[in-house]
Amino acid sequence: MGDRPHLFGERLYGLWNMLAERIDALYDMDRIWDPGGKAWSYELKWRRGGKTLCALYAKEDSIGFMVILGKAEREKFEALRGGFSPQIWAVYDAARTYHDGKWIMFEPTDESLFDDFMRLLAIKRRPNRKSR
Repeated sequence: MGDRPHLFGERLYGLWNMLAERIDALYDMDRIWDPGGKAWSYELKWRRGGKTLCALYAKEDSIGFMVILGKAEREKFEALRGGFSPQIWAVYDAARTYHDGKWIMFEPTDESLFDDFMRLLAIKRRPNRKSR
């Protein structure tokens, strides 16, 4: 995000950076910046080999973390469901399913779900970097 903490404040800026660092620690991938579409100001995607792992989104007073789970990934998540927090289930259950997968958008306000986020990413793709 560079010099953009004013968009959502120092606390969420720190949260954004912590989450991005956790993803970078586990995954060696291209980071691609894009406009955030209708709902967000910015999007930062982690991609490799034409496939997106996840994306972070920023807008005024909010950050978002999105994972899209395909059919096989949803089956894995549902088999492991008991290992995830009720907040993860609630967002998962409420998320819309499109032709390319279930689009799960979280709007974290603290780091309490970060471990669950990393487990969701591991369902999509095994980490390809040893922990730093």
